[in-house]
Amino acid sequence: MSTQDVPGPRPGLRPLPEHEEDLAGLLTLIAQGDATAFEAAYDRLARPVYGLIRKVVRDPAQSEEVAQEVLLEVWRTASRFDATRGSAMTWVMTMAHRRAVDRVRAEQAAGDREARLASSSAAVAYDEVVETVENRLDQQRVRHCLGGLTELQREAVTLAYYSGYTYPQVAQLLGAPLGTIKTRMRDGLARLRDCLGVG
Repeated sequence: MSTQDVPGPRPGLRPLPEHEEDLAGLLTLIAQGDATAFEAAYDRLARPVYGLIRKVVRDPAQSEEVAQEVLLEVWRTASRFDATRGSAMTWVMTMAHRRAVDRVRAEQAAGDREARLASSSAAVAYDEVVETVENRLDQQRVRHCLGGLTELQREAVTLAYYSGYTYPQVAQLLGAPLGTIKTRMRDGLARLRDCLGVG
């Protein structure tokens, strides 16, 4: 980049000497808290950083957000730049690429979580509906089969299995001997099994 590409100093900020115009020099000054150096670095870096991030992230709004994060990170971490390990532009662009990839991965993970949640809640809702329908069908079949029993069999089975009474209590409630109730229960349950198709 030529020095023409770097805009002049902003009002109220001191002009930078020519030797401070190179990016590595700017990073050194930024590490010391020099806001004017950061302004100059921002002007030089904003476009290439955004361009790289936009290629990775694709969404313009998110790309702007990530670019701002990267430039803020340059301000905060300029002291970590080591010129012996590469150029200043490479250091910043590597940071930008990593942030962009992190954003894409985070968005993908969020989408995957939402998809899993949607499919699991749909499966749960489907399972609940299926279970409810099956229970209602079973209840209808049981009612139909209970209708095929004699009056005393139906009363005995209903009291014992739906009301929770013991055989002696059923005998007392129906005013019948315990042996008769046991026989009617056995016969009634056998008829219910046959009607319901339970082996």
